[in-house]
Amino acid sequence: MRVRARLVLFGAALPSLALVIAVGVAGVVFRGSLLGALDRALLAQAAVESVSLFDGPTGVPHVHLGKSPLADNVRSFVPMAGLYDGTGKLVSHFPENGWIPDPPAADVGSEGPRLSTYRSSDGRWVRSLVVAVRAPWGEPYVLTLQSSLAEVDATMRLYWQATLGLVAVAAALLFFLQWVQAGRMSRRIGDMTAQLPELRGGALAWRLPPDPTGDEIADLRVALAEAMERLRAARDAQERLIANAAHELRTPLGLMRTEMDLALRKERSAEELREALSEARGEVTRLSNLAARLLDLAALGKVTWEAKPGDLSAVVREAAEACEGEAEARGVKITLSLPEEAQAAFEAQTARQAIDNLLSNAMGHASRGTTISVGIEAAGEVWRISVEDEGEGVRAEEAEHIFEPFFRGAKAKQGQGAGLGLSIVREIARRHGGKVYLAPKEGRGARFVVEIPR
Repeated sequence: MRVRARLVLFGAALPSLALVIAVGVAGVVFRGSLLGALDRALLAQAAVESVSLFDGPTGVPHVHLGKSPLADNVRSFVPMAGLYDGTGKLVSHFPENGWIPDPPAADVGSEGPRLSTYRSSDGRWVRSLVVAVRAPWGEPYVLTLQSSLAEVDATMRLYWQATLGLVAVAAALLFFLQWVQAGRMSRRIGDMTAQLPELRGGALAWRLPPDPTGDEIADLRVALAEAMERLRAARDAQERLIANAAHELRTPLGLMRTEMDLALRKERSAEELREALSEARGEVTRLSNLAARLLDLAALGKVTWEAKPGDLSAVVREAAEACEGEAEARGVKITLSLPEEAQAAFEAQTARQAIDNLLSNAMGHASRGTTISVGIEAAGEVWRISVEDEGEGVRAEEAEHIFEPFFRGAKAKQGQGAGLGLSIVREIARRHGGKVYLAPKEGRGARFVVEIPR
């Protein structure tokens, strides 16, 4: 079922049906209430008449409605009355020159008042009350009060006309509003679904303008626009990654082929061949390191992340201790400023990898005789792990790109790394729900900070 049909069905058709059912049930209750009021009026009238039927001066039984000076004013709506003797003969009735109640059944006894609804001999529906009464001298009589249901039926007709008319107007208004609203909503959704074939075809340009309504569909449009923007950025990043990887792979391969071609062009001495093989082996090592970095970057999206409670201080301390040998060889000192414990939920292997990459990056840029400072500090809901060196630092124009794959600054030495270490750190921080950034630093060098939720 399409959105428009569903909205009209649940927003107009079903509410209208519910209104009709509610009005019908209310009508039944209302008619029952009217009949109850009529029954009470008949019983009250019977109570009054039954104690005064035989109070005339001559002792002749009679009904009193005809004796009232207001008889002509109430004739149209008061009950018709008839008094019958024990043989079923009509003794007295009201009105005297009008409708005569039907005689009661022969089995009326003293069991109490009997209320019923039936069609009278002249075709009218009436509500009847039959009461057995006994004269002071012991003779049995039957008092019959009958009230036409024409007033009740007229009231009910007015009720049905008014309520069903209002329901019809409300239903028409509901259908109109739901049809218009459903049309607008269907068009807004249709505009978004029209983008899907282009998305399947690889076109990631979102051309829909912002939706000013601010409802859930507008939020969905914003989310789709952001998702397509992220997909486009991811595709561009993937294309750059592939292009950069191809370039990085082509360079050492070209150098290896050149060395081999030169070695094979003419007779070479053992020393010259050994030198050529040594240079080729260096390029193989470079290729191996590049392949390992690429595999690390690809594996981050597939690794099963099991964040477990642990101590970040212990992880950072182990990483620093593992680098002490290389730092000593480079003439660099590593200092630590760590709390006794830094409890957090993290994935230990990848967290260690991120720290190793930051330390490796710092040692690659640190000058001999300088210090690399590593620290952890609490900052609200996160732990901040910082690695700070005293090298040449990062240029302002390069700060936005240093976390991109294969990016190497202008000051990077030839053959120094593949430009993947910091991009791996960024992905690890993102998977932990944190981030990595280049923090401001006084003096020379660079300060990288990784934030991990506490």
